[in-house]
Amino acid sequence: MIKALFFDIDGTLVSMGTHTIPASAVEAITQAKRRGVKVFIATGRPYSIINNIDAILPFIEGYLTANGAHCIVGNEVVYHCPIPKCDVELILNDATEQDYSCVVVGETAIGTFNYKDNIDRIYRRTLDIHGVDYHLSIDELMQNDILELTPFATIEQEQQLMPRIPNCVSARWHPEFMDITSRMADKGRGLAAIAQHLGISLENCAAFGDGGNDISMIRAAGVGVAMGNAGDDVKQAADFVTTHIDEDGIMHAMQHLGIV
Repeated sequence: MIKALFFDIDGTLVSMGTHTIPASAVEAITQAKRRGVKVFIATGRPYSIINNIDAILPFIEGYLTANGAHCIVGNEVVYHCPIPKCDVELILNDATEQDYSCVVVGETAIGTFNYKDNIDRIYRRTLDIHGVDYHLSIDELMQNDILELTPFATIEQEQQLMPRIPNCVSARWHPEFMDITSRMADKGRGLAAIAQHLGISLENCAAFGDGGNDISMIRAAGVGVAMGNAGDDVKQAADFVTTHIDEDGIMHAMQHLGIV
């Protein structure tokens, strides 16, 4: 019996084409809530730039943010795992040496390092993400815990960087960038922390995703669902592959699982 649902946002709940939640997904979640199922957001986005889920906002009981680095149930933080500052400095030095841009996610602020137009092009103009302070200095940001770094680096640059920071992991949900978090922070760990806090078995959780950063929670949940628009690696990790987000994927999966 599914008691808790965990939804990625971009490409899972929210269409990459329309930047909205399909009406069928809103209806499915509405029906699930009526049956007493808990609903959680599980996103690579930090909390302050979750700006596109108003249609289901009243139904959400908690947030797994920054790929699991900061998890909230109600007003209570149930998991918090920043990147070690020495690793943050190493990554930023690599961004300087390799000349790529990077979004820096602090606990209370989000800024950039070695800014280039690809950040604004993808974040604001393609993904409709707002809330990044392009003028905030790195010194001000480093006064925060750093929850996540998003280098706009190539796969080759990622492969060269990651062995140098064994305390961290990376995941891609967009071809032009990856998200880096502490090795102790991923969506699977975040889901487990929320489930433990609520006293819900992992077997009674279902996770929905489409990107590489969703694989850990798809594997951790009792039922892992990959969207039809997901990558092959995500589909291989899932228990069930639903239809494309724009083809009623959420509703189709929830009907298949008997949730609605």
